[in-house]
Amino acid sequence: MGVPLNAYMLHNLAHVELNAIDLAWDTVVRFSPLRDTLGDGFFTDFARVADDESRHFRWYSQRLAELGFRYGDMPVHNLLWNECAKSSSDVSARMAVIPLVQEARGLDAGPRLVQKLLGFADHRSAEIVSKVAEEELAHVSVGLYWFLKVCQMMGRVPGATFRDLIEEYGIVVKGPFNYLSRDEAGIPREWYDEKVKHEAASKLSEVRLAIVVEMEKENAG
Repeated sequence: MGVPLNAYMLHNLAHVELNAIDLAWDTVVRFSPLRDTLGDGFFTDFARVADDESRHFRWYSQRLAELGFRYGDMPVHNLLWNECAKSSSDVSARMAVIPLVQEARGLDAGPRLVQKLLGFADHRSAEIVSKVAEEELAHVSVGLYWFLKVCQMMGRVPGATFRDLIEEYGIVVKGPFNYLSRDEAGIPREWYDEKVKHEAASKLSEVRLAIVVEMEKENAG
């Protein structure tokens, strides 16, 4: 007998949350030598994130049990932990790779997962996924806050730094994007959406061209 798709989805989500617990605590411990630089607020914030992820894992585990399964019944991947290892030596990279890419992907996926679960008539699971997605938005905002803070400390331009780190670590940020949630979390669209970046560059070129034209008119006058 095959595994119901809604149970398979919940198992994957439970695995993501379990990895997220480890990632948050790894962030607290790994960057503890920077405590004097970052301040206690950094470590308090990510301890709270770990606590939230623990609650999410418990919700998914309880729902799996209601469906007759438990975490560990199905195979899982190691993608999130691989991203953790990549960013283990640079706190700015950790903020870019985990909250601003991996957790932001959760914002993108949340509404689609809810609709799929509703399609399976699993309203209880859909309700849990929706609630988790709401709380994950705050985690992305926390990551953005500390990314901006670290960039400020380093004297670096945040947008350019984010794009440089993503390229350096070989990460491809792909849609479809949940713009409303990403906007609410505060991530500028031009950081992750090539289309928006090109449109912004095109508008900037048009403005520059208009300025040049006006300068030429003044010189000709």
